[in-house]
Amino acid sequence: MVPRGLVALSGTRTMSLAGWCLVAASRAQHLPPPSLSLHPSQRVAVGDTVTLRCHLPRPAAWVELYKEGERTFKMCKDTDKEQNTVEFHLDDIRKEDAVKYQCQYRVLEPPGTSEKSDPVALLVTDHSYPPRTISLSPEEHVEMGTNVTIRCWNKPYQGSTFLHKDGHSAPIQHQEPDGGGTATFTLFRVSPADSGTYRCSYRLGGCCFLFSPLGDSVTLEVIPTSAPRGAERMSRRNLVVAVVSGCAAALVFGLGLYFILDARSFWIRRDESPCGEGA
Repeated sequence: MVPRGLVALSGTRTMSLAGWCLVAASRAQHLPPPSLSLHPSQRVAVGDTVTLRCHLPRPAAWVELYKEGERTFKMCKDTDKEQNTVEFHLDDIRKEDAVKYQCQYRVLEPPGTSEKSDPVALLVTDHSYPPRTISLSPEEHVEMGTNVTIRCWNKPYQGSTFLHKDGHSAPIQHQEPDGGGTATFTLFRVSPADSGTYRCSYRLGGCCFLFSPLGDSVTLEVIPTSAPRGAERMSRRNLVVAVVSGCAAALVFGLGLYFILDARSFWIRRDESPCGEGA
């Protein structure tokens, strides 16, 4: 049976390809590993289609895809000398597909097999499971520096709980179950950067990367801290004192300058008087 998602080749080419896919890795030269990415995203839903792209650092003859936990799962494709990316398509995603994948490539001259790529997890959402409910404490509008608590619960399922924030591709926190089906997340001393919409999901027990859908949302708005009334009155009093002090200083300076100029004028008039010296 041809593995799901593998396009069968014809004639002797198929036999030759299958033979090469079984060649022992002991003959391999040292080759840099490829990298693997998932498209359109790393998280898909049951029934969706996902494309796994194996990115090659050099030309290769064949590329193989491996699925974690299944020795018999191996998809193999031949390439041309100009290809730097090989795609594998998985259609109609199932729960069992929510595992890690790796790819590697083989070259002919000289013969060699690369190391496998770093594993990439396929995250699958199963909408048949109920989403988590969520609450926010204190209310949605809080001042900077406040500690905010977000609670998520769904008692029947005891998998790990994940806290998501809109605009982030990955969960921002996660927590193991506490036995009561409730997960509590705390955002300490929040700032405007913590403002946003939050949701919860949970990983289903017994499966690696199978998740519930995202649940209801709560929106957090962090507002600037208002000044205390006492501090505001103190600030106004300080302002009045500063203004009065400034005016008093200006008045003293003005009076001093007036007396200096008046005295100078008196002595000038006396010197200019005809009988100034002998008076």
